[in-house]
Amino acid sequence: MNLQLHLLYRIVAVALACLLATSAYVLYRNDRQIRETLQTAAESLGRQLEIQLLGINAGFGPVSRFPDFSLWKETAGTPGICVRFAASAGGNIRSLCNGARPSPRSWPKGFETTYLWLFHSGFRVDRPIVFNHRTYGLLTVSSTVEAEVAQAWANIGSLLGLSAITVSAVSVLVWLSVSRALRPAGIIVDGLETMEQGNLAYRLPSFELREWKQTAEAINQLAAVQQRLLDDRRKLAVQLLRLQEEERRHLARELHDEFGQCLAAINAVAASIAHTAQRECPVLVAEADHVARISRHMMDSVRGLLGRLRPAELDELGLAVSLNSLITGWNARSKSKTRYRLSMAGDCAVLSEHLAITLFRIVQECLTNIAKHSRAANAEVALAVTEDKVTLTIRDDGIASRLPFAESSGIGLLGLRERVDALQGSLTLAIAEPHGLIVAVELPVRPGSNAPS
Repeated sequence: MNLQLHLLYRIVAVALACLLATSAYVLYRNDRQIRETLQTAAESLGRQLEIQLLGINAGFGPVSRFPDFSLWKETAGTPGICVRFAASAGGNIRSLCNGARPSPRSWPKGFETTYLWLFHSGFRVDRPIVFNHRTYGLLTVSSTVEAEVAQAWANIGSLLGLSAITVSAVSVLVWLSVSRALRPAGIIVDGLETMEQGNLAYRLPSFELREWKQTAEAINQLAAVQQRLLDDRRKLAVQLLRLQEEERRHLARELHDEFGQCLAAINAVAASIAHTAQRECPVLVAEADHVARISRHMMDSVRGLLGRLRPAELDELGLAVSLNSLITGWNARSKSKTRYRLSMAGDCAVLSEHLAITLFRIVQECLTNIAKHSRAANAEVALAVTEDKVTLTIRDDGIASRLPFAESSGIGLLGLRERVDALQGSLTLAIAEPHGLIVAVELPVRPGSNAPS
């Protein structure tokens, strides 16, 4: 969940909880106020009736006017209060209600039900009217249910209106404040995504808030450390690849100069033995021919091994000739099971030695994988060289229908990635239509100082 919404929900929830508690307190105070009002009204009206009895006893008024509620009706300010006087002698019962009866439709039905469930409405106060130790009757003061609910709804309505305005204003202010305070979070997330894409040189800006500032500094420091580690890793990979190529060149030279000469000498000696045996010992001719066949087989194996270790064309004639020779050799060995094609655009002579070797090794590894695993009928190698980059695309129509290295990478792919990363390039795998694998490599013609020229 969005942090802004999370904080806003929390604030609204707390505000609603406070509103609920305040509403309960307001309703409780409303009930207590009604009870206190009834007590006060009963006491005030009782004294008025006792004063009336005092006047009647002194001859200032007729007995028939007792009880007289006119003075209370004029002075009472709370509507919905009813008074009732029942004489002790069993005379007439007189009652009077102050104010108009409120409409039940002025408040929700649910509020009335809840209020009546929480509080005992219809509370009344009984006060006996006593004068000269004689009880003249019982005065009862009560309030109507409608008056109680109306007064409670009026109090709650005011509270709800004020609370709604307050909560809305606080929510807007909190939203704006949190939005401004959390703005660096979006910048940090975007920066992390940029770093995740490989741009470890990106640095987060400094923020005003101390917490965000410390976070940005920690991320920048981590990025700097990762950048140094990546640079060291690239340097190490370049050194290892260069040492590997140097070792292959040394092995190829040793095989050509030493082992190749020895095999040539063995072949010459076998030919000499066969020539001599034809005149002096014919039975040795078959053995001499057998030795010659073995030496020729070993010579062919050495030539193939030399081609895999370090093709002579690569050093003498360049990348274009080496790739043509490589494609020709694969077409000869596949015996039309797989047709290999090569297309080149641009001048391969502008490529550095290390870059040319890397491209050749990538093509060599991919063609080996195609021959071993793809069951492809066609394989295409496309090389495009421009002023600033070189693009190599190897496509086959084999059996691959999903990325074969989605979960685990093999040694071949790992080697390709190491070579490409060492030259600050990119390696992309994709599925061809309707099936087959596409290997796309993009390398800078002039990589950084990590790559040797």
